[in-house]
Amino acid sequence: MNRPTTRPTVVIAARPLWQIRLAREIGRYLLCALSLAGLAASARFAIAPPLATAPVAARPARAQPDRAAEGYAALFARRYLTWNAAEPQASAHGLEAFSGSGLEPDGGLQLPPTGQQQVEWVEVVQAREPVPGTHVYTVAAQTEPAGLLYLTVGVIRTAAGRLALAGYPAFVGAPASSPALPPMRLREVRDPALATVVQRALRNYLGASTGELAADLTDAARVSLPTMPLSLESVQRLDWCPDGSSVAAVLQAQDARGVQYTLDYELDVVLDAGRWEVSAVQMDPDA
Repeated sequence: MNRPTTRPTVVIAARPLWQIRLAREIGRYLLCALSLAGLAASARFAIAPPLATAPVAARPARAQPDRAAEGYAALFARRYLTWNAAEPQASAHGLEAFSGSGLEPDGGLQLPPTGQQQVEWVEVVQAREPVPGTHVYTVAAQTEPAGLLYLTVGVIRTAAGRLALAGYPAFVGAPASSPALPPMRLREVRDPALATVVQRALRNYLGASTGELAADLTDAARVSLPTMPLSLESVQRLDWCPDGSSVAAVLQAQDARGVQYTLDYELDVVLDAGRWEVSAVQMDPDA
């Protein structure tokens, strides 16, 4: 069987001379372009070098309060300020746990021949850390008969993690404070329906009337009733808060003993199907 023979074909195409030259010289052109770009970059860095930017230091995380150290300072303040000249051994015994080689016996406390002092309550009102690992707490103590006193107590943690006094205490003044600021100017609530719901909800909230209060709450509302029931006397002001979704109510209430209070409550409110409902009162009990 004779097979057909395949003859090679030659195709002749006409191309412009500039394309032929470009195809042949394209490598040289690219090399020249890269060289020029490198020279330009070098000149730019030589004339106007970029400014070195200092690395941005990460903001250190705020240290968590040491509740044990705070309690240690408060306990020392209570025992240090509680004494009876007729029973000096009782005061010494109370301070034994705080004494050490760095302090005089009894924390340097020397009692007078007569007299006594009692502490009604103590509370840590300020804390600072002058050096890492050392905390200085300002403790407010209500005493009788000296009145309200402020005592700073330095506390450190040893290498074993135990608490110890960092030195002697010091009597100081109260943290800086100023008179109460005037209330922010807010937009008055002019919706009678909303005012009625808020007043009714506050009356039931203060009076611990759980069933009646539920009628004005949203399905997802979470409230915590006051532990001391109060009777609502009047709502003096009802204004919109800046967020536009809550109202501020200034009211007068009275307890079972006849003590009257002026109180300020914030209530979150929502309009559902044309009816106002309360979703929160003053606080989040789950927070």
